[in-house]
Amino acid sequence: MACRVPELLGAGGATGEATGALWKLAESGRQLDANVVRLAPGTRVAPHVEPDLDVLLVVVAGDGMLDGGEVPRELTEGAVVWLPHGSTRGITAGGDGLAYLTVHRRRPGMQIRRRTG
Repeated sequence: MACRVPELLGAGGATGEATGALWKLAESGRQLDANVVRLAPGTRVAPHVEPDLDVLLVVVAGDGMLDGGEVPRELTEGAVVWLPHGSTRGITAGGDGLAYLTVHRRRPGMQIRRRTG
């Protein structure tokens, strides 16, 4: 499967009207999951912990901030960030919006876990 990021984003780039997941892998039998996500200017994904999966994040358009570590990190077009499992991460889109690709191992099926905290 092949596609081009500019075609996914359309003429609006990071500031286009559609937000959320613009594209995702859907082929059966795959070992990876990947998504292209666009956030409108100023919107955010609240900080959260991914306990199971490392995630690779690639900024494809716009800018923003990565929160959750000791020091917030600026996200600009072309940035590549590895988010190890167990780390806290949140993303806030800048004034031009933010579009990014995430890639990670395919999530395992539902699991029963002990409640923590």
